Amino acid sequence: MGTSIGFIGIGIMGRHMARNLARAGHEVAVHDVRPEALGGMAGPGLRVAASVADAVRDADVAITMLPDTPQAQDVLLGPGGVLEAGTRGGLVIEMSTISASATRDMAARLAGRGIAMLDAPVSGGPAGAEGASLSIMVGGEAEPFARALPVLQAMGRTIVHVGASGAGQTVKMCNQLVCAINLMGVCEALALGREAGLDLGKLREVLMGGAAGSWMMQNLAPRMVARDPAAGFRIDLKLKDLRLVNEAAFEMGVPLPATALATQLYLEARAHGEGSNGNQALYRVYDRLSNQEG
Repeated sequence: MGTSIGFIGIGIMGRHMARNLARAGHEVAVHDVRPEALGGMAGPGLRVAASVADAVRDADVAITMLPDTPQAQDVLLGPGGVLEAGTRGGLVIEMSTISASATRDMAARLAGRGIAMLDAPVSGGPAGAEGASLSIMVGGEAEPFARALPVLQAMGRTIVHVGASGAGQTVKMCNQLVCAINLMGVCEALALGREAGLDLGKLREVLMGGAAGSWMMQNLAPRMVARDPAAGFRIDLKLKDLRLVNEAAFEMGVPLPATALATQLYLEARAHGEGSNGNQALYRVYDRLSNQEG
């Protein structure tokens, strides 16, 4: 028998995740503050809920997939939210990418009401969400993780319990800084190759076959070569994640010079109107630096 789930946050990732939960046999009530996001979400195993409380009150599990820390705090702790409404199963899976310290605070406040919270941010982007192949890094206690595992398995392929509350968010920050720095390296290789007059498709093919190969080289370098800025994971969202990384590094006194440089390049991209474009639009920064815009 499936699990009753209240799913809050029907964005580009959340809508696929909710649908995959329904396909796996779970009963999913979905809600989003934006009514237009709920279009097409009613169907087998899916119900559109009128409010957060309506979605989660009778649920075995409440899941949140939201843009940033303030939205997660509002849904979980604010008026009409999970803390106030409660959940039948007493389990929250917070799958947004948010502050690790705020995560620990929210988990402690929910625990005071008998609600266990896991932080379970994801990696894999919209394609991973649609294909139920996300990598999910989970922080929290072992018993709620065991209860949550069948639900997580409907959305992801690599699911790892990485430690106590907040650990999932910290692992996600590590993931995002590696992705940003790697993408910066891909941009620089293509910029150098272009200036030398190389065939960039052949350059990428060779690099993919050796130690320079990576997810970014595989998936985003072709879009750079084609000069396709179409959004998958947006520049603005990556900047939000880099802000979280830099805040955590400052709190812990950890110097991250390469992350700082990547952050500045992403800020340059947003300053030139690239915020709503995909991550690969970082290559346009190198166009501007080398006077190759066109």
